[in-house]
Amino acid sequence: MPILFDKQQQLFHLQTNATSYVIQLVHDRHPAHLYWGPRLRQSSVSSLLYQVERCSFSPNYHAEDRTFAFDTLPQEYPGYGRGDYREPAFEIAQPNGSTINDLHYVSHRITTGKPKLEGLPATYVEQDAEADTLEIVLKDELTGMEAVMQYSVFNELNAITRAVRFTNQGTAAVSIERALSSSVDFGGDQFEMLHLSGAWVRERHMHYRKLAPGLQRVESKRGSSSHQHNPFIALLEKGANEEHGGVYGMSLVYSGNFVAQVEVEQFGTTRMQIGMSPFDFNWKLEPGASFQTPEAVLVYSHNGLGELSRTYHRLYRTRLSRGEHRDRVRPILINNWEATYFDFDAPKIKNIAAAGKELGIELFVLDDGWFGHRDNDRSSLGDWVEDRRKLPEGLGKLAQDIVDTGMQFGLWFEPEMISPDSDLYRSHPDWCLHVPDRSRTMGREQLILDLSREDVCDYIVDSVSKVLSSAPITYVKWDMNRNMTEIGSALLPAERQRETAHRYMLGLYNVLERITTAFPHVLFESCSGGGGRFDPGMLYYMPQTWTSDDTDAIERLKIQYGTSVVYPASAMGSHVSAVPNHQVGRITSIATRGHVAMSGNFGYELDLTRLTDEEKQEVRDQVKQYKELRELIQFGDFYRLLSPFEGDQTAWMFVSGDRSEAFAGYFKVLAEPNPPLRRLKLQGLDPERQYRMSINGVTEGLYYGDELMYHGIALPERYGDFQSTLFSFRAE
Repeated sequence: MPILFDKQQQLFHLQTNATSYVIQLVHDRHPAHLYWGPRLRQSSVSSLLYQVERCSFSPNYHAEDRTFAFDTLPQEYPGYGRGDYREPAFEIAQPNGSTINDLHYVSHRITTGKPKLEGLPATYVEQDAEADTLEIVLKDELTGMEAVMQYSVFNELNAITRAVRFTNQGTAAVSIERALSSSVDFGGDQFEMLHLSGAWVRERHMHYRKLAPGLQRVESKRGSSSHQHNPFIALLEKGANEEHGGVYGMSLVYSGNFVAQVEVEQFGTTRMQIGMSPFDFNWKLEPGASFQTPEAVLVYSHNGLGELSRTYHRLYRTRLSRGEHRDRVRPILINNWEATYFDFDAPKIKNIAAAGKELGIELFVLDDGWFGHRDNDRSSLGDWVEDRRKLPEGLGKLAQDIVDTGMQFGLWFEPEMISPDSDLYRSHPDWCLHVPDRSRTMGREQLILDLSREDVCDYIVDSVSKVLSSAPITYVKWDMNRNMTEIGSALLPAERQRETAHRYMLGLYNVLERITTAFPHVLFESCSGGGGRFDPGMLYYMPQTWTSDDTDAIERLKIQYGTSVVYPASAMGSHVSAVPNHQVGRITSIATRGHVAMSGNFGYELDLTRLTDEEKQEVRDQVKQYKELRELIQFGDFYRLLSPFEGDQTAWMFVSGDRSEAFAGYFKVLAEPNPPLRRLKLQGLDPERQYRMSINGVTEGLYYGDELMYHGIALPERYGDFQSTLFSFRAE
């Protein structure tokens, strides 16, 4: 069993196949964090906690022990008010106005398996033997508040999950002001902090910062995980890189407001935390009621950032994503959005689909504009009824005609939104998020439905289900195109208004659970103006996400490279679009656009009927090649080789689990006059096996794995900007 308890030392030792995480009860009541890092033998953890007496400015909770101070104790779940002046993990307001809490250990239990979190997405096991769970019960004797710290340890996936469940066992209601999911105290401060930040069409760029005294934080207050910051942070030990050194990661399985932060305090220690953002949040907890925090996934790598990423990839691909499509290769699609926008009719759609079929594409996706009177983005959201002006024979007939050609049919929705110019809004103007007597701020000419309401959730489930039942639909792109404003609900009392944003997320998760369960054959792809909600919470319901609205191949190098720090290629939608690119105006070859897009779930987003014969042949070749490689790309191990954040070159590769096959892409942004000769060193191959190498489909030679990894391959110099080269390897 990977969770051990030493009663004599009052010590919990959590072990994965490569990691140890150690907790000790100090004075038999205070859970202290002792260690997180490479796996230790049980006999080596007895002397990890070291304490000394500090001056009077570090108050002593236990008068008889002047070495004990919350201000210096490395804690598992710190509060505020009893002498710890660092950022707390929780804060609970009592009826008398006090926020002082004194949670202490009362019991624990160790069980086999991993329980679900009520109402929230989380990683899971298929067999109980895959994981073990520790629950440490803390209680405040004065107020009756109970907090259960939940830890689950995956035996083979080198990951530990954390969450907390609060239960009010007192006699009066309290207010939860802060409830983070994970907090870890480190003994030093020689780290770099890595976070994934950006903006719309510029998501998840990698940003490093050396830690300094004080608080370093990324956060979303936008109602979703956001384009601006991703719910993930990592700490890299000094000198750590892709292949070497210790790296600590925290990823939050949640799609709403979050905070991820690191605090360096006076004695050079570091506190790393992640959870729901406490900004504009509280939760009234009645006697007998419980509140569950989202799950944080903790991963430690002793072999650099690359190994940390591959651990997250395997976990999120196989034990977070669910459903029929989890282990299936994903279809190559053509989406009509950038080909037509709102201006289309049935013949135009059929022509694009027919062109796609002729080129070997497998799925046609009808994007925005098929419902209500949707000729632009100013109307009809909420009215999920086919527009007979554009589709006179109906959506079902159009879908069936396309399916009859041998293609699949998919559809775009934006179910969480409502247009003021819609029948739904005219019937239910109070169904949107709003506050009394305030104007309603528009975004993209739309408002947000109040998913904290059961009647609204029922409407979404019913209206979407009717459409999905009316046609042979096997793919849904689920979009959400604005941030929250006026976050209030007409049905919640005044003292619960600041619960609205979290209740919205609980309502969304309930809607997604009901719809995806009712339509298990449908492949759902999440979208939020591209990557505005690319997070583990959505991956639980939808195994892939539209990575960004920016489809420019060069911009996608940074976006996809940064996204890969946490998320597998099987989660990334990546398409070839028209040039000049609609987001940045850049012109790149269809070859380069295809090579970049192949590193995810491949598709096209342009008017196929306007391609030249030469371009059509290029597309045929790309489709054929991707079909041969997609199982490797979608389910293989991913290695980052050259970073677009560090220079003009990018390279990455995929390796099959048995190391018999590999695929690498090399991308050069700008041409150089008289350039140096360069070699690309591969990773993940078997050093003792021989591999047949092909470059852009042409067989070049036979090489041993050690030569390919340690000496590398010569990079061909190609003329012009925005060039790319693909390498394929098969063991013989």
